[in-house]
Amino acid sequence: MTMRFLTLIAGAAGLALATLIAAPPAHAQTRELATQGELLDRVVAIVNDGVVLNSDLDAEIAAVTERLHEQKLELPAQNVLRQQVLERLVLQELQVQRAGKAGVKVSDDNVNAALQDVAKRNGMTLTQLPEALSRQGIDYPTYREEIRREIMLQMLRQRDVLQHIVVTPREIDQFLEKQSKLPSEHNEYNVSHILIAVGQEASQAQLDAAAKRANDVYERARGGEDFAKLAVAYSNSQTAFDGGALGWRKGSELPTFLTDVIIKMKPGEVSEPMRTPTGYHIIKLNEVRGGAQHAVEEQVHARHILMKTTELADDATVKQKLEALRERILKGEDFAGIAQTVSEDPGSAVDGGDLGWSGPNTFVPDFEAAIAQLKDNEISEPFKTQYGWHIVQVLGRRSVDTTEEVKRRQAMEAIRAGKADEETELWLRRMRDEAYVEYKS
Repeated sequence: MTMRFLTLIAGAAGLALATLIAAPPAHAQTRELATQGELLDRVVAIVNDGVVLNSDLDAEIAAVTERLHEQKLELPAQNVLRQQVLERLVLQELQVQRAGKAGVKVSDDNVNAALQDVAKRNGMTLTQLPEALSRQGIDYPTYREEIRREIMLQMLRQRDVLQHIVVTPREIDQFLEKQSKLPSEHNEYNVSHILIAVGQEASQAQLDAAAKRANDVYERARGGEDFAKLAVAYSNSQTAFDGGALGWRKGSELPTFLTDVIIKMKPGEVSEPMRTPTGYHIIKLNEVRGGAQHAVEEQVHARHILMKTTELADDATVKQKLEALRERILKGEDFAGIAQTVSEDPGSAVDGGDLGWSGPNTFVPDFEAAIAQLKDNEISEPFKTQYGWHIVQVLGRRSVDTTEEVKRRQAMEAIRAGKADEETELWLRRMRDEAYVEYKS
């Protein structure tokens, strides 16, 4: 059985797990060599000042084919698959070029962290990863560069698309008002999607052709043809080679332009084509399931005093000072007054060390662990975290229904996710429309 490797993509503030891939990156495949030792290759597309090579196209087709076989999805005609894959490689090349011009770079540390996670999730160490890849015919240095490229493209998307998405309080209010009127507010939906893309500068003839294709695909899907197969063959979305699958999404996390349509559909139904700035969308609702309605959070109210080591005060010295302060407080001196005078935490010292009410995972693990061991009003022994040495006092604990807060946070994330889907497709279409692309037979 072929081992599946996890690829990681960089997010706004670090690396985040993306998805399982059924085959290694296409460019990491071993390429055929001629008997003279020269690489057999040719250009299949000129993309601005770059190219797409036939070897890359063949390798990507092989990877996609293997992936579709593992997902038990029927392959489209070879010429259709080839054109779909080629167009995807053109978009990737455009993004790589844009990242290069924008100075988007991925450090070796980021790549190593991604590979470390790949290895860990496949039950091995990082040092074992090259050998495991080699057994699958994958060149490790090339694989590293593929991972670097994937991270770079996600960083580019974050820079060009995601960080420019703004969600206003009014949008959240409107979203929640709309959701509150729907009986399915807490449901989750398993959705698949086909996009027939339309360029922003498309002529009327091109618009008419796209509309006809969308209607043809819709009729075939409604008539019982396999939706995933149609997605592979015709969709211009980035989910095409997943059979168009968007996966499970809460009702509040659906792309905004789909919400009204999905709510009215029954499992198994296919929507009529919907026109948006990116093209025509055809949706299939696969399944629906219920979700949780309330969120209760355990919060703790604490205050602390922080002291840091210096060249003149080592760990032992600072710990001893805090022990002395703790004894003074236990004998009746005011914790807040001492914290205002000596604490080196600029965020809380002015408030007498008060950290306010905080939920789980607010603090670093060592600090959380120290708080967890204390009873109300108890003061800890001095302990060390990455920020320095602390003594902490728990002032109280409470259970808080954070449903409304959670709903607003989820609404914001849902609106952002909905905008991100559409804005990413628009971004890719603009990039494609502005590019010089010449296909070579």
